Amino acid sequence: MNRLLSVFFITGAILLLLGAVVYVTHWTYAPYIYTVGATLVALAQVNTPYKGTNRNIRRLRRQQLFGAFLLVVSGGFMMLTDKNEWILCLSVAALLQLHTAFRIPQEEKKEKEG
Repeated sequence: MNRLLSVFFITGAILLLLGAVVYVTHWTYAPYIYTVGATLVALAQVNTPYKGTNRNIRRLRRQQLFGAFLLVVSGGFMMLTDKNEWILCLSVAALLQLHTAFRIPQEEKKEKEG
């Protein structure tokens, strides 16, 4: 099952990036490609639960899931608005994802060591 989640995440990340880049050309299907990619990334993250008791990792996982939710919401903004609200939503989601991508492994390393 872990391999399938990795495939979901990688495929979703590629589609997400492709949809965001192609959106600049005003191609009709770009928001849909982005949203499918964001959904795959969110599904991969939701289905990778943390079963430990570390409060910091639990907090970081909630932030990560909120970032995944914001990725999907920014796809909705791409489809429903003509302005650039989706860029703000995507920026917040990217910051959350980036922060948790570095902090979760640090906390897991601390937990193993001590």
